[in-house]
Amino acid sequence: MKKLIILILSGAALVVLWYQVSLRPMDANSDTRVKITVPSGSSVEQIANLLANEELIRSTTAFMWHVRFSGNSANLQAGSFILQPSMSTVEIVQALQAGKTEEISMTIPEGYTLTQIDTLLAKNALIEPGEIVSCAQTCDFTSFEFLPESAGLAERGGQLEGYLFPDTYFVAVHDFHPKFFLERLMTTFRKKIVETYAEEIEASGRSLHELVTMASLVEEETRTNEERPIVAGIMWKRYDDGRGLGIDATVRYILNKPTEAITVADLNTNSPYNTRKFRGLPPGPISTISDKSFAATLQPAVSKYWYYLHAPDGQIHYAVTNEEHNINKYRYLR
Repeated sequence: MKKLIILILSGAALVVLWYQVSLRPMDANSDTRVKITVPSGSSVEQIANLLANEELIRSTTAFMWHVRFSGNSANLQAGSFILQPSMSTVEIVQALQAGKTEEISMTIPEGYTLTQIDTLLAKNALIEPGEIVSCAQTCDFTSFEFLPESAGLAERGGQLEGYLFPDTYFVAVHDFHPKFFLERLMTTFRKKIVETYAEEIEASGRSLHELVTMASLVEEETRTNEERPIVAGIMWKRYDDGRGLGIDATVRYILNKPTEAITVADLNTNSPYNTRKFRGLPPGPISTISDKSFAATLQPAVSKYWYYLHAPDGQIHYAVTNEEHNINKYRYLR
């Protein structure tokens, strides 16, 4: 009988030890953030399996035991959460019970302007409208040595336009600061563009600003990865030959008309950003750039083409001569 009691107590101690270990974080030193979505009506077991699949908990059984022992079975909330492998099961349950986390994910799309980034953050209640644009114009970013001089650059984007890397960022809702957020985007730009392509930039014979500016045009003027190097090649060929680029996207940018129809008066706008009127590159980038557009700008495709246009169905059509280009306009843009 005594041996049986010892075995029972030993077994119970092992279960308690296992339970305590199972509640520990998957990786206490991890800074990874994982976005999960708990559907409405999910059971505790379904939530446990979701967390286990994302490698956020050590044991589904320990998770379910803790939820039931703590009386939180009916208190876990549906919705989206930002969780970390460094969180213990207890901390994860508290986050799910509260129905919110301290951070949210914010995706800055490729091809966004600084003004659009400002609008996006304002819609998500992270800033008051205009705070990002204002900071871009007035905050001190001298530590980012790759930024161009601000003279001649569009006022609303200034020296930051094009140098904010588009990506998904996790931000603290209650401790959001426009300057710190912009610095994060530029730090990512330094890593993804300046450092990654350092040798290629040096070998290109062009300045970083020229490359980023051209990459922003490629970003706005292409719709598929296959198009990027071909269009980049056409643009560089026209630029190096002294021909006008004739890109509507630069007119849209300076007039802040991303989707509205462009008028004849618009095309006559007296701005160096108007590549319909002035030859060469605009003074600066007109949007965020992806690494794909930057790579295409560094390694443009050599082709016989000098012109291109997109039909309403999205299909691109190339032309060698202006006459062929006009025929394409007649065929596809009527």
